[in-house]
Amino acid sequence: MNPINIRFGGYQPPTSVHNRAAEVLGRSLTASLGDRLAFNLDGNIIASGHQAADLLRFVESGEWTMCYFSASYLAERVPAFALLDLPFLLSDRPRAYAVLDGPLGQHLAEQLATHTGFRLLGWWDNGFRHLSNRVRPIQHPEDCQGLRIRTLMSDLHQEVFRRLGFEPVALDVKDLLAGVQAGTIDAQENPLTNIYNFGIHKHHRYITLSSHFFGAAVLLCHQASYETWPVDVQHAVSDAAAEATRAQRQFAAAEDEEVMTRLDPSQNEITQLTEATRAEFTQRLAPLVNEQRARFGDELFRYLQDELDPSY
Repeated sequence: MNPINIRFGGYQPPTSVHNRAAEVLGRSLTASLGDRLAFNLDGNIIASGHQAADLLRFVESGEWTMCYFSASYLAERVPAFALLDLPFLLSDRPRAYAVLDGPLGQHLAEQLATHTGFRLLGWWDNGFRHLSNRVRPIQHPEDCQGLRIRTLMSDLHQEVFRRLGFEPVALDVKDLLAGVQAGTIDAQENPLTNIYNFGIHKHHRYITLSSHFFGAAVLLCHQASYETWPVDVQHAVSDAAAEATRAQRQFAAAEDEEVMTRLDPSQNEITQLTEATRAEFTQRLAPLVNEQRARFGDELFRYLQDELDPSY
């Protein structure tokens, strides 16, 4: 009998927390299924000339089997995913995991299965996103004025930064570093691990630990393939995904701490928002949050209520 082929794609360097978690997934599947399964990991399709966003098309079509990806990109297909992109929503990892592992995460997974060709196998930790720029320290909303900032290809992200005074420019991650190096963008926002591993810190002296978004990532599987697998294989995949998710979250938290020790204070000026300065940002963005509350309704917001940042 031919083995079940699982082709897993990513878009980050080999040592990234996501690719290390993908390796955990592969080892778990191999241990439980042996030669019934062949697991192949291509952790960085960008190195092959693809854009990161190509992964979504590859997996939904069944050309590839699994991938990890930023949840923000799915809001175009399932609008409720935009709830996870509300600014300054979650202040720490326990709150974030409670939301993702709770009723809201389950609701989003069900909506994704209904409206796309994906099955969501796990919620991964894409890190709290922070600001970096080449011009000046950012401590107050006024410091954002006029800076061209690279954003994800998310309408909500772009509107958030526009209201803070930035000039948002949506770029695929493939083009991010070139824009940073050339100075065609002044600022960007990413988890610390990406700021460091992509080498952005070499070009952006100023880093603000803003935690303005918690970056949820999704572990995705081609739904039609999953449904053709024997029940024991489906269970093995679900168990391996749970193991990989636990590992990924541990890797992500540890990586944030590690990156802070690697950043050289003589090369990078780190700004930490205080409770008061964080409140300045949340107040500036409060009208936008209220608009989104009206858009999605109180029922979905109720899923979030117990875990919201105290400033809400």
